[in-house]
Amino acid sequence: MQIKKLFLQNFRNYESEQFAFTEGLNVLFGKNAQGKTNCAEAVFYLCTGASLRIRHDKQLIRIGAEKAHIVAEAENRYGRVTIEADIYENKREIRVNGSKIAKNADLMGHINSVFFSPGELRLIQDGPDERRRFMNISISQTSPAYYTALLRYNKILDQRNTLLKNNDVSLILDTLPVWDEQLCKYAAIIIKKRAEFLEKLAPYANEYHRFLTDGGEELSIKPDRKYEGDEEDIAAVLMRRLENNYEKDLRLGFTTVGPHRDDLDVIIGGVDAKAYASQGQTRTAALALKLSEVQIFKTLSGEYPVLVLDDVMSELDLPRRKKLLKCIADVQTILTCTHAERVLYGAECNKIRIENGKIKA
Repeated sequence: MQIKKLFLQNFRNYESEQFAFTEGLNVLFGKNAQGKTNCAEAVFYLCTGASLRIRHDKQLIRIGAEKAHIVAEAENRYGRVTIEADIYENKREIRVNGSKIAKNADLMGHINSVFFSPGELRLIQDGPDERRRFMNISISQTSPAYYTALLRYNKILDQRNTLLKNNDVSLILDTLPVWDEQLCKYAAIIIKKRAEFLEKLAPYANEYHRFLTDGGEELSIKPDRKYEGDEEDIAAVLMRRLENNYEKDLRLGFTTVGPHRDDLDVIIGGVDAKAYASQGQTRTAALALKLSEVQIFKTLSGEYPVLVLDDVMSELDLPRRKKLLKCIADVQTILTCTHAERVLYGAECNKIRIENGKIKA
């Protein structure tokens, strides 16, 4: 899986520019604030229909323009695919091979992508929201069923939370079982898929972590809450937990149990990384998780995703930079940096210099 061409028009600080990418390492280099990360963001947006940097799509439109237009011409194992997005002030339109898609689930899987930047250290350091986001983005790209279940779960969860704020307690108690039955149905799909994902992720993560640290530390990944059985069993367990928490949910005004509250534990050398990992340990663990994600895509889809590394090399010491280049040798990678010669160490690549939103020879 690889992107051949990327066209940006009125996207962020790009007026009109076309990138040609090769199958291996592609390096976007230049001074800070020139548009390197904007290009990387466009790639991820066309893969997933979302940006990791902003909440509202209108922020992607170049100042003074009415709309942004971005296009990726790619190739996966099924053949060529073209993805286009027109982004307006209050709406957007995404097309795959010329056909407008009705929902984001129809975009997933055409071009899989893994994105890593220094900001991804939040995956280890911050609260459970970041780790759930990591799982949601990754699993959704290979499982439309998961993405659909996630959307429906969140919609029902919002309705349940609204109900819990009602002043009529008898109405709440009469209505909750109706919402809970639907909630548990979709929760079971989410929980089961996450468990399968973590089961694949854990051995890869430890392998990469050992490679990056020269075998110095063990890394283990596991869910903070263990669910047993199939989806029907999980739904039944969750239904009982919801019922047991009625009083607490009524008091607090929101749903206190379910996959929207679950987390995963990252353990380095037998110690909880969230509480005790150093900055260097955190950086290495986060990178190991992202490289593991690449391998999972390869296992599930039969081909590597597009790997986007935004300003990652500046955060790594020399040995880890060289190890990272070895790890990504077979993956189409779009890497941004300020000084290409300081991070390549003789690696063959397609170098593209960016200056003020333009490609420079």
